[in-house]
Amino acid sequence: MDKVSLQRIEKLHPVVREEVKQIIKECDGALTGRAKIRITQGLRSFEEQEKLYAIGRLTTGKKVTNAKAGQSIHNYGLAVDICLMIDGKVASWDTAKDWDNDGVADWYECVKIFAKHGWDWGGNWKTFKDLPHFEKKAITTKKGLVKTSWRTLLKMGRDKDGYVIL
Repeated sequence: MDKVSLQRIEKLHPVVREEVKQIIKECDGALTGRAKIRITQGLRSFEEQEKLYAIGRLTTGKKVTNAKAGQSIHNYGLAVDICLMIDGKVASWDTAKDWDNDGVADWYECVKIFAKHGWDWGGNWKTFKDLPHFEKKAITTKKGLVKTSWRTLLKMGRDKDGYVIL
């Protein structure tokens, strides 16, 4: 796992950090060719979210999100965006390429691994598909299963580090 991914994982919500490390390890193990996974985005502040939401609305460019501040699972450290790093140098978002020539696109090998761990893929969304995006669907806590919808998370209290208390 590369240093950039590790740094981004350390800012995710503490309840998913080890799981994301395990997912990356499994993805990198499945990708036996030139590609390895990199986390390109993890925790995102409300301010960063508002700036992204403004693109294509208040500033020039193509819309990159439909989520306002508080409406993205990134805002709670429970989502990641990925790319494939080819030979450790070039970032790729090519979902069709099979860098390890095993008959399965490398991207979809990772999609399956994230799904196995209970993560939802933005590529499965009906509208505004977000191919690099994965988010934790639910988390089992001492109190039971918590669905990680932004509406639920927005109402939850925060700990001293700013993470929602699950």
